[in-house]
Amino acid sequence: MAKIGSKKTTGMKATLSVAMANYIEAGSIVAGAGGLSLWVEYLNLDDIKIGLLGAVSANAFGAAVGAIIGGYLCDKLGRKFIYTYDLLIYMLGMILIIFSFNFPMLLVGYIITGLAVGAGVPASWTYIAEEAPHKKRAAHTGMAQLAWSFGPVIALLLSVVLAPLGLLGSRIIFGHLLVIAFITWYIRQGLSESAIWKEEKEKQKKQKTPSTTNAIKELFSLKVNRKALFLLLGVYLFWNLTAGAMGFFMPYIYETVGGLSASKANLLQSLLWVFTVLTTYFVFIKLADKFSRKAIYAASAIMGIAAWMLLVFAPMTTPVLLLFVFLWGASAGFGAQAFYGLWASELFPTRYRAQAQGVMFFIARIGVGLWTAVMPTIITQLGFSVAGGIMIAFLVVAALIGTLGAPDTQGKTLQEIEKERYSDQSNGSTSKKAV
Repeated sequence: MAKIGSKKTTGMKATLSVAMANYIEAGSIVAGAGGLSLWVEYLNLDDIKIGLLGAVSANAFGAAVGAIIGGYLCDKLGRKFIYTYDLLIYMLGMILIIFSFNFPMLLVGYIITGLAVGAGVPASWTYIAEEAPHKKRAAHTGMAQLAWSFGPVIALLLSVVLAPLGLLGSRIIFGHLLVIAFITWYIRQGLSESAIWKEEKEKQKKQKTPSTTNAIKELFSLKVNRKALFLLLGVYLFWNLTAGAMGFFMPYIYETVGGLSASKANLLQSLLWVFTVLTTYFVFIKLADKFSRKAIYAASAIMGIAAWMLLVFAPMTTPVLLLFVFLWGASAGFGAQAFYGLWASELFPTRYRAQAQGVMFFIARIGVGLWTAVMPTIITQLGFSVAGGIMIAFLVVAALIGTLGAPDTQGKTLQEIEKERYSDQSNGSTSKKAV
């Protein structure tokens, strides 16, 4: 066997290996969702424990804390540093989940995997954007979105196929993520460091510019950054309050509210993700570098709102559910998360690009954690229509902020964008460029 790291991982292979952070993130969330009812029965979990699992997992608090830590280390020690260690931690968490026989063991496994996933995602978006050709940056960052879409498809289809095995099937699904994580970790050892990050580090040494620790203060002190934070959190946080809850609880909702069996619920949810895969590739990857990003984003936002209005206000018949999975699944492929991953890498300077994403990911996932912690109780006590109405409101906010605030960055290099937005930062003043 070749020595680990002796063979370089470059080109599309490098992009795909980095993008797999998103496959692992989404796959982890949906693997938990697909087998949630089985774990509930096996461990006799109540609403509080169910909500706690969702809150501390890769879907929320665990990922939030991991993103803060990972973003800081990614800017300070390099993008490659994250890829050397994050999946080793993830594999430890997977092993705990796979062999769990009580709630504390399952909970600790979810926390560890959440931390590792959170650390890897900001590094993934950052690395891909920094290495991508500037006229194909959406296409390259779209690979992360594509991997994020494939994770749930595979996890949910496995849930359907392995349903006769009961809880053993759920353990096998987590086992497949363990294998994927090991293969991805091995391939990543041949990655080169981001060229833009290395150039920035050399420039900091020569010019004695602020360190990574001090530079993060600019994230909140500069007006241009605060505007970017408002845009990106407005898009990602509010959309993710709905999408994040769906990622973990949707099969559970199909079963408890719609009356579907676990297999049918997982099959329906896997169909939703198939539509997400298709539109990620044929709309975002193929079109977002060529046509109006604002128009593409707006179209996705409208489809997402329509999907949830249908689900909340119409009876959960088979035609309604099929139309819902088409509208939401298709909209998710070229909407808020895809554009967040792209814009978050474009709107901040290299020296704290990953940290900025870590902070935003932290805030967004904390929000999702709080929401998912109380959502099962709201559905039980107040009804699904109340919870659904709240999620529609989240989507409307994300739609308005993203459509009105979409930045003009298309076709520009990261260096050009940074120069336009931060041309006066050396004097301590803010850029006059609009977000």
